[in-house]
Amino acid sequence: MTALASLAALRDTGVWIFDLDNTLYPASCNLFAQVDRRISEFIANQFDIPFDQARIQQKRFFRDYGTTLRGLMVEHGADPVAYMDYVHDIDVSGVQPSPLLTQALDRLPGRKLIYTNGSTRHAENVAGRLGILDRFEAVFDIAAADYVPKPDPRPYATLIERHAIDPSRACMVEDIARNLAPAHALGMTTVWLRGEKDYERAGVEDGIHIDHSVDDLPLWLAQVVGLNATGGSTANGG
Repeated sequence: MTALASLAALRDTGVWIFDLDNTLYPASCNLFAQVDRRISEFIANQFDIPFDQARIQQKRFFRDYGTTLRGLMVEHGADPVAYMDYVHDIDVSGVQPSPLLTQALDRLPGRKLIYTNGSTRHAENVAGRLGILDRFEAVFDIAAADYVPKPDPRPYATLIERHAIDPSRACMVEDIARNLAPAHALGMTTVWLRGEKDYERAGVEDGIHIDHSVDDLPLWLAQVVGLNATGGSTANGG
């Protein structure tokens, strides 16, 4: 299949599932640096330990459990609501609306969902800042996933059941490659928004679970729906 034919096939997608952080907005906004620091602060405050020691614990939890929150819950029975409220209390003013992303989402066929390891509140804050919140039917957050993070396959099954998704007509977009493996196994088309961090590249080597690799989400979605970079229709896009 040619690249153009592959893009054209995506126009028959029934459900688009987008990750939030570093996906719907560029990593250059650096929101995660704020979240990352507040996670360490939460651990330091919770256990009355120095920040540097909390940092080590944070990275261990992430490595062993997929998210720091999951590690805190499993090992220490942490309150997930208090955790989420604290770590997502950040300044989102660095996120700027993208007219091209907005226009592409408006023309994109099918339903649109946000699936995040974060909270609905955080997703609403960020998507609201982007000016695209009303383009999404729902947010499937970590609470909806029973606090089981991606890439554990169980919340993907819950997402599919709760939102009546046919995986064969669904497309998932993520910046962390390993989070696409369960989606691919279920029959979804997968799109990896290439990240810069080593842990985001985990599982990319063989590429079997990645159907499309892209560097700029608004530009790529514009290609899918036949828009040029200024938002006008291309000759083939109608």
